[in-house]
Amino acid sequence: MSDLTLRSLYPEDINRVSEIESSLTGSPRKAFLEKRLAVATAMPDSFITSAVLDDKKLAGYGFARILEGEFGARSAIAVLDDFGVDIGYRGRGIGKMLMSGIERRMKNRNISTLQSQIVWSNHSMIRFFAAAGFTLASGQIIERNTSPLDEEVAEIAPVKMDGKWRVHSGAGGNHYDKLARDRVLVRSLKGEDIASIDRIDTKLTGLDRSAYYASKFREMLDESGIRVSMVSEEDGIVTGFIMARVDYGEFGKVDKTAAIDTIGVHPAYSGSGVGHALLSQLLLNLSSLQVESVRTKLEHENYALRNFLTRRGFKPSQRLLLTREIM
Repeated sequence: MSDLTLRSLYPEDINRVSEIESSLTGSPRKAFLEKRLAVATAMPDSFITSAVLDDKKLAGYGFARILEGEFGARSAIAVLDDFGVDIGYRGRGIGKMLMSGIERRMKNRNISTLQSQIVWSNHSMIRFFAAAGFTLASGQIIERNTSPLDEEVAEIAPVKMDGKWRVHSGAGGNHYDKLARDRVLVRSLKGEDIASIDRIDTKLTGLDRSAYYASKFREMLDESGIRVSMVSEEDGIVTGFIMARVDYGEFGKVDKTAAIDTIGVHPAYSGSGVGHALLSQLLLNLSSLQVESVRTKLEHENYALRNFLTRRGFKPSQRLLLTREIM
């Protein structure tokens, strides 16, 4: 019986990683995996990878993304979002070895929480996570399709036009149903927006999370080939932001999805339609990219955000949020 060894993933592992995943899901996505592995190699502070080899042959792999502050979390967590074991190696403890490699690297970084998501009907993965000590997390995954928002839930908000404050009117005259995204200037996020976003977040949380946002900016400006994060402006001043990323599948989910990481609106603009406009434009952009759905993680006690998203069509997902504390 050959020896099994544990190490991190290397760029040259891409063909074997793609081969294993394709055999498990039936849907090859080498380009996505190649980009993920390249970014994980270039940004080691943002990822943890694990690989088990039988002699020189890759038998299994795992990716965990390091998140530091999504929706107000005060400490870093690791999120296992891609994991696979060659079918021919089932029953040899490969999955357990992969998990131990990720957990050991978490301890080296003083990260104590490992989370993941799984579709409730994937019974084999549920059994694996249960055996690995995972339990249901306190949060919830909610999602909606990328169809346009019902603009009737948008707040009526006067905007400054030609030096005067008034409700924005279209060519057909004044109507309340003017799209929120047309009443609020929304544009793609740029690198120089980080200072404004830091200021808004500090206003909202009372915390200095500049390190978290520096990491998110690196991820969205360097990792993602399609930029879907946006900010709102008034008179050149950033009034709100929505940070999102496009995923082309986690744990074999091949439908195109997007994940919202963070939403923030400056307190001075609360209730003015800024949040609605940001989400409305995000959905429009995602739909044009043929992204089918968008989801986010929601903590139970975040009542304001839950109410905001529920009124805009978000519903509980079929995905379970799992967690494990690493001792």
